[in-house]
Amino acid sequence: MKKEKPLGIALAGFGAGTVTGLFGAGGGMVLVPLLTLLTNLKDTEIFPASISIILPICLTSLARTSDAVIWQQALPYLLGSALGGFAAGKWGRKIPVLWLHRGLGILILWGGWRYLC
Repeated sequence: MKKEKPLGIALAGFGAGTVTGLFGAGGGMVLVPLLTLLTNLKDTEIFPASISIILPICLTSLARTSDAVIWQQALPYLLGSALGGFAAGKWGRKIPVLWLHRGLGILILWGGWRYLC
């Protein structure tokens, strides 16, 4: 790994945290492009780095809103996302980085279109 840009890493984390805090989600979607633009991370390091950064962001957001969470309704989503995260972590390295970038771009565009229309 090359020497990192601490300011770029901090700005990417701040951007992802801000988006997650304001909108309740989406920090990971902005984190990958921010890490690409603001750091020296290689493409193969960006997706694992984004996952490790999102966990504390999500825990912080949860701590700030935990009184509003209806845990009986959230539990199936938590279990499903844990299984999906495990599967993606196990098999995600087999997916070419270019496909991951394109897939993320499509998800960002679809999400934006869905909220605009």
